[in-house]
Amino acid sequence: MVDDMPFAGWGDPSRRHGLPPHAAAWLSKTLGVTPADAVAPAPPEPPPASRLSADALVSLRAVAEVRTDDEARILRAGGKSYLDLLRARAGDTSHAPDAVVLPADEAAVAAVLAACAEHRVAVVPFGGGTSVVGGVDPVALDAVVSLDLRRMDALLHVDETSLTATFQPGVRGPDAETLLRPYGLHLGHLPQSFEQATIGGFVATRSAGQASTGHGRIDDMVVALTLVTPAGTLRLGRGAKSAAGPDLRALAVGSEGAFGVVTEVTLRVRRLPSESRYEGFLVRGFDAGQAVLRDLEQGGVAPDVARLSDPDETAVQLTLSGGGAKGALTKAYVRARAGREACLLILGWEDRVAARRALAKPALKGAVSLGQGAGRTWLHGRYDGPYLRDDLMDAGVLVETLETSASWSDLDRVHTDVRAALTRSLGRCVVMCHVSHLYPQGASLYFTVLAKAVDARQWERAKVAASDAIVAAGATITHHHAVGADHRPWMQAEVGDLGLAVLRAIKETLDPDGICNPGTLLP
Repeated sequence: MVDDMPFAGWGDPSRRHGLPPHAAAWLSKTLGVTPADAVAPAPPEPPPASRLSADALVSLRAVAEVRTDDEARILRAGGKSYLDLLRARAGDTSHAPDAVVLPADEAAVAAVLAACAEHRVAVVPFGGGTSVVGGVDPVALDAVVSLDLRRMDALLHVDETSLTATFQPGVRGPDAETLLRPYGLHLGHLPQSFEQATIGGFVATRSAGQASTGHGRIDDMVVALTLVTPAGTLRLGRGAKSAAGPDLRALAVGSEGAFGVVTEVTLRVRRLPSESRYEGFLVRGFDAGQAVLRDLEQGGVAPDVARLSDPDETAVQLTLSGGGAKGALTKAYVRARAGREACLLILGWEDRVAARRALAKPALKGAVSLGQGAGRTWLHGRYDGPYLRDDLMDAGVLVETLETSASWSDLDRVHTDVRAALTRSLGRCVVMCHVSHLYPQGASLYFTVLAKAVDARQWERAKVAASDAIVAAGATITHHHAVGADHRPWMQAEVGDLGLAVLRAIKETLDPDGICNPGTLLP
């Protein structure tokens, strides 16, 4: 969990290997980054004195474990966005909560919320701490506590007949898979944060996984859930499907702790696949690749994993994956087979592989097969992105991501407009993008940006420019990273004034004292 994560980085530090020489040379040539730009993280400063009153501390300790030591508070001082990491790498602990509260069960969560309402203490639910949109940045009332749900980490029930499993919120992604394996089942929800993120975090942020084209997003998987709020407890979800009014489960799925705390969730699960196959292709141009994906999805023959890199992302992947003569030969091969506009396409199938690939074959006519080696390479490194980000930040590089989704008709325009907005804002930079998470009506676009690091304002300006471009193009401000604090300014454009009024009315009903993750979701 979070105590295993470095304050100013990601995951297990032993999995970092540094940038190879050819990558450093490419950064120098492309972005003007030199060894003199390297920046090592500073040690964290002591956090500010806790503002939690003695009475509030007594009330909280009566119902849950409470930690007020510096280490516990520092490690929950924010998420893992670029701006979070910039702050952490400077040793800034000013965002540390006043205490960390670890409830043991649902009743303790309800008691914590009651105590915090009584003493005007804000409550920020905390799972893996992997938010990249300011979703766990504490905003205080008289004080703020981080509600760490790690102790609530059980698999409560498995229904092997109905293919459902009920979890507590603190179960991490890998642990969920381990707990289900003896039943011959798996969840298959695999965001890049999978190794650190939790079931509760998946639900609260309405996340999507790398296999969501085949498995669905987390909102497609939620069968039932329990949401503990300051006003009481909601137990939502009955039967297989219901027509009993609006689906109130959506109040919790994607609510980011602003309405209450998810304490239990029943999810759809799948039988473990008997076989799988991942492979790579080259397509001639981003438009052609989108057409392939659209045909697969709308034809009902899409694989479980589908990922199309634009020419810039393809070129950078080739450059960073191999140096010297080998890298030169690889790039020459790619250009010969698919030209300078070559786009890498990764497809992954689970179960009934031969039959499903045969059905997909007509849509792939004209694509150049790279075989299973390319697929296995992607599969092997699917969770390595955050580690590479740490290495790049050490080298003095701004590296951040943003994502959206749009209709197939608008996808090209959104891609072009967001790239242009980022380039205008940042100047000398590299903007990469891939398509993933397919739907009959459209798909997501996931951008990664590299530039020579200057200061925090550099990315803040770029994020505003890109978000404005997304909204102007009619796309969603977020497909799977949630709203957090970063996307709040664009919520009015997303749902309108009346939509915001509805969300505020829900919050006032469920959280009348405004203690639940204030500053998140609602402007």
